Amino acid sequence: MNVEDKNKEYKSLKKAVGKQADLKSLAETCVCFANAQGGELIIGIEDNDKHPPINQKIKVDDMNNVVKQLRSLTDGVGIVNPSIQIHDNGSDYFTLRILPSTRVIATTSSGKVLIRISDSCYPVGSDELTNLSAEKTAFQWEIVAPQKITLNDVEANDVINFINDIKKSDKVSDFIKLKDDLEILSFYQLLSPDNYLTNLGVLWLGKPSQRARLSYPLTIQYIVYNERDEKIRKKEWHFHNYSPKELLLDLEKEAVELTYSSELPDGLFRKTVRQYPKEVVRELLINAIAHKKYTISGDIFIEVYPDRMVITSPGNLPLGITKDNILHERHRRNPHLIQTLSDLKLMEGEGSGFDLVYEKLVRDAKPLPVIENEFTRVAVTVFSGAIDTEVISILDYIDKHFQLTQKEYIALGIVATEKKILSTQLALKLQMTQEDKMKSWIGTLLDKNILITRGAKKGTEYLLNPDLFAQAKLDIKPSLKTIEPYVLAALIIEDLKHNGNRKMSDIQNRMPDVPKQDIQRTVYKMVDDGEIEIEGGKKNRTYQIPKKNK
Repeated sequence: MNVEDKNKEYKSLKKAVGKQADLKSLAETCVCFANAQGGELIIGIEDNDKHPPINQKIKVDDMNNVVKQLRSLTDGVGIVNPSIQIHDNGSDYFTLRILPSTRVIATTSSGKVLIRISDSCYPVGSDELTNLSAEKTAFQWEIVAPQKITLNDVEANDVINFINDIKKSDKVSDFIKLKDDLEILSFYQLLSPDNYLTNLGVLWLGKPSQRARLSYPLTIQYIVYNERDEKIRKKEWHFHNYSPKELLLDLEKEAVELTYSSELPDGLFRKTVRQYPKEVVRELLINAIAHKKYTISGDIFIEVYPDRMVITSPGNLPLGITKDNILHERHRRNPHLIQTLSDLKLMEGEGSGFDLVYEKLVRDAKPLPVIENEFTRVAVTVFSGAIDTEVISILDYIDKHFQLTQKEYIALGIVATEKKILSTQLALKLQMTQEDKMKSWIGTLLDKNILITRGAKKGTEYLLNPDLFAQAKLDIKPSLKTIEPYVLAALIIEDLKHNGNRKMSDIQNRMPDVPKQDIQRTVYKMVDDGEIEIEGGKKNRTYQIPKKNK
């Protein structure tokens, strides 16, 4: 089956040619791609089919006519490389390449503005047009060369060090490493076609005075607060002395408060756990640098409080990315800067890196990050957190005995920290709109009996398999959070026997360690099954054992 994604869309030939053709819909797809990162339109194959229909043939004139009409139905859209392809089954289909629109906002001829997010198209509202326009400017910022600076105007050692770092990186292909120095600098968009340093080139290779003349250069403030929210230490990077790599390394050296750790008992030994995992600090710092809007004023702030760290970056999240989908969506504001940081092994990859952040936090049984997204700023808060030593012991044991994917580990960490969680709640924490998409995250955790389930459909709960800890001889204290429903029902019966008629709140208050929703669900089921009965109206409703059972 062919799978659509943010850069690929499959359409039946009937959508493009013949009486059932819907070229306006295809034009909207082209606009979606152009306002995002471009893409490929594959016409002649349905998105749920593996191949085009048997004996399907396409005329060159028909393909050219489709391209001509799509160009007339769109504005600001580059449609290139139309090509008829022959599938292994002998049938035809054709492909079109849609270029990203980097200077203008792409629209349909009727004025519709849409954008591709993941595998779907979404209309851009009037309130989002300013944001989309700003994104276009931000994308273009990297590759323009307004200062007319040549390589002769910068320090030769800085150029040599950059080239050497690229050639030493195992993330860079030999195809790039074999290029000469000018070709490598041009490949990473540090040099313009006229051999002037682009804004990105100045950021990496420029002298301090040249970096200072960038519209809004890279500046950072690091501030430490005490328990009364008073500033007790401040360090600023406003003098433009460092490239992004040098700035990151100097910042990590200065930010000693982010390296503090705690010792936890681990059998006969002690286990050291950092308040903020090193990888989390690095990824969030580099994300602030990589996704900053370099077309608006503002410093990056790193604020350290006794219980949390807050990193704030100028500009909001890239269009299409929200705090509720950041774990899954990928959209690059500064694609060339991100590629350079990635190839130099300074960041996780081309995406947001939040999957790495989630994984490292759940491994240490810490709360997930809190993201605030406003028009002028993005703030990410990570808590030093009260560490649950039991959860760390469980995760350590599983890590030593099972091979898990990153997605599975994130899901496992959330379940382990929560003790028990409804599938709907887990889907929410994993930022999924549909529970059936959790399969790749739950993966083999059920097959390997690491997790077990209770209930069915929307009432399905995930919890750790207690048999696993018995085998591992882990000293795990029992938790009423995971109490079996039949045991909870028996406790409720005993409570009513000894205390008589009681309101729901009374029952819940006498079992404070049991989740209130579990008690409520069990009581309602017991009423349905006739095990207990109701007395009174809604406001004064009480529950009691049926008189015949007393």
